[in-house]
Amino acid sequence: MDKQPHLLVCISGHGFGHVAQTAPVINALRDRMPDLRVTVRTMVPLEHLQSRIRAPFGYVREAVDVGMLMSSAMDVRVRESCEAYLAMHHDWGGRVLRESIALREFKADFVLSNVAYLPLAGAFRAGIPCAAMCSLNWGDIFTHYCGGLSGAHHVARQIEVAYNGAEAFLQLAPHMPMTELYHRKPIGPVAEVGQPRREEIMQRLGLGPEEKLVLVSLGGIAGQLPIDGWPRMPGIRWLVPSAWRTLNPDAIMLETLEMPFSDVLASCDALICKPGYGSFVEAACSGTPVLFASRPDWPETVFLAAWLAENGLGREVGRDALETGAFEYELRALLAAQRPVPAVPTGVEEAAAWLGQRLSA
Repeated sequence: MDKQPHLLVCISGHGFGHVAQTAPVINALRDRMPDLRVTVRTMVPLEHLQSRIRAPFGYVREAVDVGMLMSSAMDVRVRESCEAYLAMHHDWGGRVLRESIALREFKADFVLSNVAYLPLAGAFRAGIPCAAMCSLNWGDIFTHYCGGLSGAHHVARQIEVAYNGAEAFLQLAPHMPMTELYHRKPIGPVAEVGQPRREEIMQRLGLGPEEKLVLVSLGGIAGQLPIDGWPRMPGIRWLVPSAWRTLNPDAIMLETLEMPFSDVLASCDALICKPGYGSFVEAACSGTPVLFASRPDWPETVFLAAWLAENGLGREVGRDALETGAFEYELRALLAAQRPVPAVPTGVEEAAAWLGQRLSA
């Protein structure tokens, strides 16, 4: 090419799972195209992006989608979410026009979205090649929660048209069916696989080899588990975010390890989490067992859980059990089980190869 190619990446700020899906692909793409210029447009904090994306990138802090409004890490505020979508789609044509103008100013050669649809609609109008990449789309999520509310059908139709304007929708395994989208391209799972550093961690923390390290994470959504009220479980230590400010005597602040999250996950004996793409797939690709909270209302859960059952080791417990700590039997059963052969994140190179071909065209 006679100029440095420029990729604009729009990432949803709804948790950190969208970053977990996107960062490994950007890293692999930069390995293929060292001269690639990357700009990331998102509300995800810069510090978190830098912990995941290895190469230099431009950063534009800007909301690119609504996602779903949450009252906790697992509770959707349905009516408020619907109102936010209705407001976003008021004068939809004008909003798409303004987005197309904004995208032209980036002078990008390609727009990749995970998984906001407004940038796709704006790119289509501006004549900029674009693609979506994710395990879900906001049209399906919006319809699941808000489809029966007034005005929802019109919004859902505009979302569908926006997604179908993309050249492709790279469906990362495991994914929702998305049968209403025309240009689906199913690929393998995407995950950043860390280096096991268990011995180093245990020495640093002064723990014996018989003790178990359990990582507790809610995937970047605001909120925390009430672990101060959990009963003590002999021989088990919890790795939790420092922002939780827990007084649990068996808790260790995750940040004190000063290690990449993927390395910590690969070094732990188990992960406790809510159902989420990044948590499930990164754990399965690290061979780490997963204890997860039941979340039947989230429409992606059934596909994630089925994939984890085939490709990893997981066990579901009720949400009340997770909040009260009444899960020792299930956790110890996971810890005693033979660890599975790690899954392989083949989707990373598949996505990077597809994007590299498009950017080199």
